[in-house]
This record gives sequence, C-alpha cells and structure tokens, in this order.
Amino acid sequence: MKSYLLWGVLIASGGLLGILVLRSRAAFQWIGMLMLQVVFSSILLYVINLFSPYTHLELPLNAATIGTVSVLGMPGLAAITALKLWVVG
Repeated sequence: MKSYLLWGVLIASGGLLGILVLRSRAAFQWIGMLMLQVVFSSILLYVINLFSPYTHLELPLNAATIGTVSVLGMPGLAAITALKLWVVG
C-alpha cells in the first residue's frame, strides 16, 4: 500500500511539474533543441558505426553514449572513443 502511495505522489508531482514547465513558449523551443541534439548525435554515432569495418571502432548506440555526445558534442565523442580504445583495446 505504501509503494502505491509513493508512486501516485511521484506521478502526480511529475505531471504537475510538466504542466508548469510546458506553459511557457520557451520550454517548447528548449525541448525542440534538445531533441535536435539527440537526433544529430544518434546520426553521428550511426555513421561512425557504418565505418567500423574500416576503422575497427564500434561505439554502442545507447542512452549513455547518445546523451554524452548530445551534451558534450565532439569532445564527448572523442572522450567516448578514447575510453573505448583505452579500456577495450
């Protein structure tokens, strides 16, 4: 019973926060720019994986790598690539 109450409070507060944030026009522009960054980073990682037979470098397409490249851009891609080469070999 306690977990249902906690989930209900979480869902209700998340919904109210979403309504509060989405009332302004700037929030839609911010969400649009965020989605654009995610799409561009996904395409960039996909293109790098297309060349994996030639470069022998395969980066996974998951939330962590896409989020890192979305937030950090090309330095994030370089960091993920360096980690992949350093840790995996």
